[in-house]
Amino acid sequence: MNCPKCQSDMEKVMFEHVEVDRCSNCKGIWFDMLEHEELKKLKGSEAIDTGDPEVGKEYNQTDRIDCPKCHSRMIRMVDRDQPHIWYESCGVCYGVFFDAGEFTDFKQHTLSDFFKSLKAKERK
Repeated sequence: MNCPKCQSDMEKVMFEHVEVDRCSNCKGIWFDMLEHEELKKLKGSEAIDTGDPEVGKEYNQTDRIDCPKCHSRMIRMVDRDQPHIWYESCGVCYGVFFDAGEFTDFKQHTLSDFFKSLKAKERK
């Protein structure tokens, strides 16, 4: 499988019983259906997110990508509880792609994120 952002090879990464694919170049992470939610609950799983968040921010600008599994056009999503996190989701196979640093941020939902989400809701 190739990375949907930079087209580099993806490598298999295992945390406990969950296997994900991480880009060998940009370090973005591909999660099959609901794996990101499963890993979010596991202590220490942010260890799979080894990429530089600054590199992830650069790649986050690339938002018109195809699913590395089924090749369908992916949809840009915003985490409802942390609206500063944008990731791509496949509407066909339900996989998701997080750029480097995004999974760690996704996992660390803080009090600050709660207030950011309230502020974002007020703007609507």
